[in-house]
Amino acid sequence: MRVLVLLLFISFRLSVFGQSDTTVVLTFDEYYSLVINNHPIVKQSELLTADAAMELRLARGSFDPKLEGNWNFKEFKDSDYYNKLDVSLKIPTWFPINPVVGVERNLGDNLNPENFISETTDYQQVYAGVSVPIGQGLFIDQRRATIRQAQLLQEMAEAEQIKAINKILLTATKDYWEWYFAYNNYELLQRSIVLAQDIFDRTKMAHDFGEASPIDTVQAKINLLNRITAMQQANVDRIKAGLNLANHLWTANGAPLELELNVIPEQPMVNMLSATLLSELLSLALENHPELRKLDLKNQSLMVDRRLARENIKPKLNLNYYLLDQPFDYEGNSNDIIFDENYKVGVEFAFPIFLRKERAKLSQTNIKLEQNSFQLDFTERQVMNDINAQYNEAVTTASILQQQQEMVNNYELLLTAERLNLENGESDLFKLNVQMDKLIESQSKLLKLKSNYQKDVATLYWAAGVSNLGRN
Repeated sequence: MRVLVLLLFISFRLSVFGQSDTTVVLTFDEYYSLVINNHPIVKQSELLTADAAMELRLARGSFDPKLEGNWNFKEFKDSDYYNKLDVSLKIPTWFPINPVVGVERNLGDNLNPENFISETTDYQQVYAGVSVPIGQGLFIDQRRATIRQAQLLQEMAEAEQIKAINKILLTATKDYWEWYFAYNNYELLQRSIVLAQDIFDRTKMAHDFGEASPIDTVQAKINLLNRITAMQQANVDRIKAGLNLANHLWTANGAPLELELNVIPEQPMVNMLSATLLSELLSLALENHPELRKLDLKNQSLMVDRRLARENIKPKLNLNYYLLDQPFDYEGNSNDIIFDENYKVGVEFAFPIFLRKERAKLSQTNIKLEQNSFQLDFTERQVMNDINAQYNEAVTTASILQQQQEMVNNYELLLTAERLNLENGESDLFKLNVQMDKLIESQSKLLKLKSNYQKDVATLYWAAGVSNLGRN
């Protein structure tokens, strides 16, 4: 019994947080900044916005000024039938007025009379005019609809980018706190081996002096082997968690970073969530949640489609008016503009009798709008419920964490009491080991709860579509 009493000089309090002087703490904020600035998938998601910007630029290309020209020449049986040249500059505008400026030069022995230009002007003529739709295309046309939808697509790409980045950040955050648990749990079990080894050595010494039974030695050996087995599994989990964390560590140049052995996680602060935070997150989600934002933008795009479909039901009626040799002639001389002289006027009209294509397109667009409205209502309710559920889970985890901390403190008190009983000869090694096992188990569970709480908070912010995920 004398040797067993020597165990009293062993510190039975297993400190969860032990750090070496050579360790370097990788704080969560430092890690988070590395991920958001250097992660390849984050950079890849940024290309969504760049691609959408090119789509908008592509749509705006339909409004680029266009230089057109055509030349037709025919010679047959030593006769110049015709020689026609027409060069023009068309300038599309946002409003349905399309200015055209051009030069014609027509001559030949068999030229169509309508293409004849006076010989006095050297068979050349300058024209300038506009084409104005007063029916279909007056308020919106395909070009303007395409540009508006490209603008909405750019905003949708930004929402998709936020969604992709938030997903990566959530995964990275969970991996960090999983690494926190794996590292500290390994450290805890390592320290428990030192204690179990000391107990075994002292028990064996007591047996050699005849002060402990052989079964006490077997029991101490079993306890040591259990500690070693648990530590080995914890070491596997620690290495795996470190490798998962390293997946998110990159330099600004795109080179992967290795997680050094002396790098350790920070110890988290458990801050209780306030009730006002829930209402703030619900409001933020309604305004900025990427999924809701995408559905709202899709609704706006469909409304552009519907407006265009309604416009296409109207008949086409285009008025064309061109001034001839006004205000400049083919030699570049300026002339007074006289609208009722030297001009060309035309009217274009088209109208499908049954309008089956146009009415079907409008009906399809209305159906898509209604479907998107249902989807938006469902997604909004789903997001709100997810935020409430995640908030309740985080609050519950925090409450359990406090209770677990009290359990750890009480197990430490029990172990202290068991030491006193052992000193007074009222206890044995079995009871001592039981109390130590319960203390280690409760400390490991406390670590897991701290890790889960941080992950719950991050998931709460992610559910609200917020990118900072609760970081400082």
